[in-house]
Amino acid sequence: MANQPTKQPESVYDFTVKFFQLRYQVQDAKGHDIDLGNFKGKVLLIVNVASKCGMTNSNYTELNQLHEKYKDQGLEILAFPCNQFGDEEPGSNEQIQEFVCTRFKSDFPIFDKIEVNGENASPLYKFLKLGKWGIFGDDIQWNFAKFLVDKNGQVVHRFYPTTPPLSLEELHHFGASLGELKVNVVARIEDIKFRDNRLINFF
Repeated sequence: MANQPTKQPESVYDFTVKFFQLRYQVQDAKGHDIDLGNFKGKVLLIVNVASKCGMTNSNYTELNQLHEKYKDQGLEILAFPCNQFGDEEPGSNEQIQEFVCTRFKSDFPIFDKIEVNGENASPLYKFLKLGKWGIFGDDIQWNFAKFLVDKNGQVVHRFYPTTPPLSLEELHHFGASLGELKVNVVARIEDIKFRDNRLINFF
């Protein structure tokens, strides 16, 4: 579970979370706390995941593809198992890790299983949901909801569980300028579409 900062959190970097994936370079042993400040300067895609969901195969496959393509440019995907939606993540942390690493060979970090809604929700997720998300409401709707966090640790977009990971690539047109990638954000929420013409420096 993510630990609540002693001060009022200002970014995702103010949280620590339990880490369970041995393969990932930031952590040397499972079950230890990880300070999300380790990810300063990276763009984060934070996702609540599940192993037995109808969207598991497509999401893990596309998350792997997205991570492989953009990890060297500063993208990191943070996966948080959660069993609050249809009991579709019933296993232990070790079983979840084995499933993800064996079946999908994912090399992005898999964290401790958490709750994302309700009184026992992870402090990190309470922070993520603080944004004025309009039609989303406060609660996470289902497995594979996605939060996009900029390199300053600020949440800039939230996507429905049904948003395919690779569609973020289509919506965020990457281009090089003065050695720095810029993203032209075009957010799409299922059938509701809107545009944000600002250029935001993510990487």
